[in-house]
Amino acid sequence: MSAATGMSNVPDVAIDSSRRSHTWIAAFRTVPGITGLVLMAVVVVLALLAAFGLTPYNPAHQNVSEALSAPSAKHWFGTDQFGRDTFSRVAAGLANSLLIAVVSVAAAAVVGTLIGVLAGFFLGVTDRVVGIVTNVLFAFPSLLLALALAATLQRSWLTVAIAIAVVYMPIFARVARGPVLTLRTADYVQASTAIGRRRFSTLFAHVIPNMRGILVVQVTLSLSWAILTEAALSFLGFGTPPPAASLGGMVYEAQALTSVAPWMLLFPGAALICAVIGLNLLGDGLRAALDPKTGGR
Repeated sequence: MSAATGMSNVPDVAIDSSRRSHTWIAAFRTVPGITGLVLMAVVVVLALLAAFGLTPYNPAHQNVSEALSAPSAKHWFGTDQFGRDTFSRVAAGLANSLLIAVVSVAAAAVVGTLIGVLAGFFLGVTDRVVGIVTNVLFAFPSLLLALALAATLQRSWLTVAIAIAVVYMPIFARVARGPVLTLRTADYVQASTAIGRRRFSTLFAHVIPNMRGILVVQVTLSLSWAILTEAALSFLGFGTPPPAASLGGMVYEAQALTSVAPWMLLFPGAALICAVIGLNLLGDGLRAALDPKTGGR
């Protein structure tokens, strides 16, 4: 009987694995999913060029003799008021934005999800304390809270990442808590507890894995919000300090020169829009694929 049981589990595992693969593939078969994937591929390639020093020019190199040069074969996106290559700075700005977004959202997702799961699974005092803390954080506008944190700490890319992580942590806590309230009463969770398995073991083995779809969608959306928040902080002068390139900082610098050098505003703005829209469309594709009512169609 045990051998037969063991053999019967193999097809179930294969079917489950096949369903997961189909779900992820289905996310990129939708129009939003494909569009988002293409936009993010462009963004990531540009960011990698800057990260590995493969841009045509050093983003911080100044050449006053070529200041405010229009787009050409030599400078694809033109130059700024200091003669810095705009294409290289846009690529570096994307790399900086993605680094901050990934670090901040990863921290917010891990800590916020853990807090929300514990609150929803154990309830009682834990749930009340988490509820109070998240309500206090939600009482402040997200940008204002990030601005206050960034202004308090020493200015650097890590400071910006920490500020954004604190802002988005309660969002993940709220998103995680809701499904846990339902999952904690599921038959397989109750059975796991009944056979003597520790509650923490049950939590990580059966509850959290069944929330991955919701969390993946939230991560993609939060990445786009994080990029916008980082750009806003840089625009206000509280982002990554110069000479590091920042899309928000580039947009701020271009304000006074729009009539003379419109490319200074056009290309950083377009890069920012591509990154944000690309991530949102990816989130829409994943949401459609993970929705049981649509089945990824």
